[in-house]
Amino acid sequence: MIGYVTIGANDIARSCAFFDAAFEPLGYARSFEGGGWAGYGPNGSGDDGVQILIATPENGQPANFGNGSMLAFKAPTRAAVDAFHAAALSAGGKDEGAPGVRGESDPAFYGAYVRDPEGNKFCAYCRG
Repeated sequence: MIGYVTIGANDIARSCAFFDAAFEPLGYARSFEGGGWAGYGPNGSGDDGVQILIATPENGQPANFGNGSMLAFKAPTRAAVDAFHAAALSAGGKDEGAPGVRGESDPAFYGAYVRDPEGNKFCAYCRG
């Protein structure tokens, strides 16, 4: 089971502005910030569920993204997926796929895709 995920950032303030907006519809909120790090968890908790950490790289090199890498976040409803996508774009993200049904699974997979200001790719999705 995943305990936490770390996402590299070159500008913590810019990344926090993006994730504050994009995570709000998914029920995640910032739990801390300081020392080149910020943390997000369900309802702002660092102890309940998977925590998402934003950090400047410890080796002092620029943060970058990997081609083909993506993190996907469960959303409670299609409306939350839509709100995630809209908030992410409003906060400086780039569209990588508008909200909609993908594939032919049952229950339906409904997702939206964005890149943060650093170029990392994310999906918010729900089933049904």
